[in-house]
Formats: sequence, structure tokens, C-alpha cells
Amino acid sequence: MQNNLKTDILIVGSGVAGLYCALNIPKEKKITIVTKNKARRSDSYLAQGGICVLRDEKDYDSFYEDTMKAGHYENNPDSVHIMIHSSREVISDLIAFGVNFEKDGEKFTYTREGAHSCPRILFHEDETGKEITSHLLETARGRDNITIIENYTMVDLICENNECFGIIGHSENGEYSKITADYTVLATGGIGGIFEHSTNYKHLTGDAIALALKHGIKLQHIDYIQIHPTTLYTEKDGREFLISESVRGEGAILLNSKGERFVDELLPRDVVANAILSEMKKEDSKHVWLSFAPIPEEEIKAHFPNIYQHCLKEGYDVTKEPIPVVPSQHYFMGGIDVDRYSKTSMNRLYAAGETACNGVHGRNRLASNSLLESLVFAKRAAEHIMDNYKESDFSDNRPLNPTQYRDYAEKYKQLVLKAIEKEKQSHE
Repeated sequence: MQNNLKTDILIVGSGVAGLYCALNIPKEKKITIVTKNKARRSDSYLAQGGICVLRDEKDYDSFYEDTMKAGHYENNPDSVHIMIHSSREVISDLIAFGVNFEKDGEKFTYTREGAHSCPRILFHEDETGKEITSHLLETARGRDNITIIENYTMVDLICENNECFGIIGHSENGEYSKITADYTVLATGGIGGIFEHSTNYKHLTGDAIALALKHGIKLQHIDYIQIHPTTLYTEKDGREFLISESVRGEGAILLNSKGERFVDELLPRDVVANAILSEMKKEDSKHVWLSFAPIPEEEIKAHFPNIYQHCLKEGYDVTKEPIPVVPSQHYFMGGIDVDRYSKTSMNRLYAAGETACNGVHGRNRLASNSLLESLVFAKRAAEHIMDNYKESDFSDNRPLNPTQYRDYAEKYKQLVLKAIEKEKQSHE
């Protein structure tokens, strides 16, 4: 890659937030999307359960209350309101991009997950994230104004006087370069890669959070880290396999070693995860059990085919036996502080998706709000950029010095971990 690539709008990340943001920017603008791995290897692809939607105006109060209650009422009410009232518009956009949600005849089929007071979640089998992200990616690849660069790692921001003008990064072969832009959007996903056990891809190491810390960009609640109650227990290394909350929403139950239920499976995630950890400690066990017995076999195979097949490969037939499950790091509710338009405290810099924090989730995310929140606020970022667009006259002729980024990955990881620990201590 040439050293000084110039683009109108630079987006870092190829999950639903980055892609949807790009697709909401007019085609006359040149957009460059860079992604740390292959474009398909984002956590958006891994989302199993579904995406929340406001079914009708009668559902608003309960949707709002469910979100606030799950977040321990630490949510930003304005952000929650925006997300809920934007949900049907987002779903219409997705359908226009070719996304297929489960239907019963002409009507959508809705499922329910933990802490939801009623079914309001649209889904595609147990691979909703893959269905949505693949269609967004296919559409983006078909746009002449969008260039996607894979295996490109951001290592720094190009900024001056609290304005961002792009990034410094390197390709897979270690060649460093600058990408300058009028506006930059950080959509780099979560921080699971800095933890030993996580459902996230290992390359998602909180790079944007590290750079925010480095450059004094405002952060919010970076110690708000969600543990998902149910991932398949294994002795193998690597990413933990998620057992969707929809499974419990459809009737699966949690059992201890004696085959006894010990928690209401539809409570918020943090409550269920703490109950499991408590039961494991009480029994001195490495996991508990999840039984699919209450769910009809045909529904398991139709609604959860990916989970069913994966468990079979691991030696468990969920139609005949319970599976061992354990909590794992799953989601990041904190992040780069952004306003209702996804703008950060640095000018010309926006953030969307899991790396951003607009306050929607509070202390704990309600199931299936992640895809919705990412999409809603990514679109708002695109619209705000265009409503306020001003070309930059920034010119950076300074030579690039890659040696200053020696061992950056470990340094940034430790920077984020220390900041999280400091934030935790401040709340104790």
C-alpha cells in the first residue's frame, strides 16, 4: 500500500456498524474500510440469537423498561429511546439489502430471550449475525465508492489540536502506512482478545480503546464488561462457542450436577451468570448443565441448527442429553464516549458499535440489543457526518517512523487492562 492513501471517509472495522455506516453515506464520497483480519471475521458474524425490534407502539413501554431494567437503570434514557424508535426503519433497510428473517407465512416470527417481557426478536435460524453481516458486506463490495482493505491493523491515530485526520497502520507483511481522511469512524468491535476466555475473535483486542487512552479521547464505563452465562465448556484452547440466549428463551433449563434447577433462566445475563458461578463454586465444579429437553426435537433442529451441529461435533446430542456450559467474557458495554450522533470528544472522529458507548446498555446489555444498537447509531454517524461535512486541508509530510510502534500490541493490551482495573477500583 502507498504511504499516503487519501480518502474522504475512513472506517476502521468491517462488522455491522462499519458496513452499515458506509452504506448510509452518499455514493459520491470515497469511503475506505480497513479491517484487522478478513472482512468476515467480525463478532457481528457470530451473533446467534437475533435483533430486537419494536413490534408496535404498544410494545414501547415494555421494550424500554426491559432495556433499562437489564442495564440496572444506568442506561442513557435518550439513547434507549432513539434505539427503540429507530428499530423498524433499520429492519426495513436490512430487508431491502436482502436479509431474510424467519416468517410464518407472511408474518414475522418473533422469539424471546432472557429479561424480555415478550417475544420481540427477529432471527434467521441461529445465525442472525451472519445473515445480516454477509448481506451488508456483499452490498458494500458492490459499491464503486467503497474500498475494503483486509488484514490491515491500526496502530495509531493521526491527530492534531483535538482533530482526527486518519490513522497509521500496517499490512499483513508489516509494511506501515498512513491513511488520511476528512472523517474517521472507529468500529473496531469488542475487547475479548485481551481475556483468556471469551466468545470474541482473538484479534479483537480493544485497539480503539487503547488509542483513546493514548490521545486523551473521553471514555465511558470501560469496566462494564458482560459475562455471557452459557458457552460450551471445553478443555480446548481458542474462542468459546456461544450457546444463544434464545435457547433458554425457548425453554432450555440450567441444572447442577444433581440434575436440579437453581436459577430462573430468563433473568438478565449478569444475574444468571453469577448464579452459575455461585453453583460451580458450591459444587466445586468446572461447569453446570444446560438441558434442551423442554424444546421439541424438530424445533431444536430448525431454530438452532448451527448449535445442534456444533455440539454433535463436540460429542453431545442436545436432543438426547444436556451439555456442559460455563460463563465467558462476551460483550463490552463501555467504550469510547459518544453523543447521540456517535461523535467522540475529538473532532472529525466518530465511533460506533461495541467499541463505542452511548449509554444504551447501562451496566448490563439486554439480549439482542447489540446488533440493533450498532446499526442505529452507525447510521446516525453517517448522517451527522454528511450534515456537517467540511473538507480538511490537513497535510502531513512528517516521515513515518515504524520503530516507535515496536511491541505496540502488548503495550496497548496492558494499557487497556490497567485502565479497566483502575475504573473498577474507582467504583468499589
